[in-house]
Amino acid sequence: MLNDKKSFIQEARKQQLIEATIMTLDDIGYVKASLAQIAKRASISTALISYHFADRQDLIDETLQALLEQSATYILTKTFESNEPITQLARFIEASIAYQATHPKHNVALLEIVFNPRTENGVPYYKLPDDGDEPLLAALCSVLEAGKIQGDFKISSVDVMAKMIQGAIGEYMSIGGTLAIDAKQYSEEVIEIIRTAMKVEGAMYA
Repeated sequence: MLNDKKSFIQEARKQQLIEATIMTLDDIGYVKASLAQIAKRASISTALISYHFADRQDLIDETLQALLEQSATYILTKTFESNEPITQLARFIEASIAYQATHPKHNVALLEIVFNPRTENGVPYYKLPDDGDEPLLAALCSVLEAGKIQGDFKISSVDVMAKMIQGAIGEYMSIGGTLAIDAKQYSEEVIEIIRTAMKVEGAMYA
């Protein structure tokens, strides 16, 4: 029981530090996001961070993983509330854009991590190859493939269509706030464009 309580406290502290890292990245960016700045926002000592993470990069990497897992859980839960590929696709697009609209700090933190750190070999994170198991891409391809098999989606390449949809979704992160585009309006426009491109008969209801 004591060990369980200790593990719970440790996990809660790690989550607190990850949230503080997200806040720091949003406030001052990756370059200035030192352990001292993160500790300040978490209201703890800098030394305590070393108890939970090997170094700054370990904390940054854990934060990246948490950001990806949080968004994937939200989007996939919404997507698979339906069993029909047409509805699943609409919900995937809608949930992806809605998550971005409601988590602006997470968006900034994600961009700061993707475009700033490098691997030990000097490769920027955004240039790393897909590992083939990225859950959102895998789920999107699965939905598109199912719809193609059923004859709902008229597409030649599932991979190309999936990348195009991801590109349209990702673009909201760049222009949504700048142009003050409503998330619902943006998702409806994307859904309609995709519906037309894949020659879907009737509306795609989210």
